[in-house]
Amino acid sequence: MVHTSEERGTDGDRRVRLLEAAVDHVTAHGIADLSLRGLGAAIGVSHRMLIHYFGSKEQLLVEIVRAAERRERDTLTALRAEPGLSPADAARRLWRRLTDPRLAGQERLFFEICGRALHGRPEAAPLLDGLVADWLEPLVAAEVAAGADRATAESRARLGLATVRGLLLDLLATGDRAGVDAAMEEFLGMYYGPR
Repeated sequence: MVHTSEERGTDGDRRVRLLEAAVDHVTAHGIADLSLRGLGAAIGVSHRMLIHYFGSKEQLLVEIVRAAERRERDTLTALRAEPGLSPADAARRLWRRLTDPRLAGQERLFFEICGRALHGRPEAAPLLDGLVADWLEPLVAAEVAAGADRATAESRARLGLATVRGLLLDLLATGDRAGVDAAMEEFLGMYYGPR
């Protein structure tokens, strides 16, 4: 069956809307006992339509992680564009957002799908594409805009990304909010200078 460009656009728009609804659902409710039937019912679509648009549950989970990551990059971009907000304070705000207990399910899903991808699961492996590079591009651009040379900006961006992800894993594993917040503040002090 041949689809017109208008039908493809509509189909693509519907996929985007379903993905956004899935991200919202997972963020609000986590992934415990998540099934395509249950997710479909929660977002108003049949599980067959989810399979049509995303292929499988695992492929949908990869897309949910990617969409959630895009949202966080968009948040960082918006924070960095806020007049009068220092880069360190933008990082603090993003950190508070990422460590909000309401996002714990989303963060767990991120690490779960990363683990599957690193084990070579074919449905999860696409997550590795852009897992680091998609974050480095805007982080490097921000560092260069702040006056860093390209090589320094790349190293600092990678270090910042690794630190945030490591501390998020620490928080999920230990529940030590005070400890990870103190570690993040220490990192920001080393990265940006004293508060």
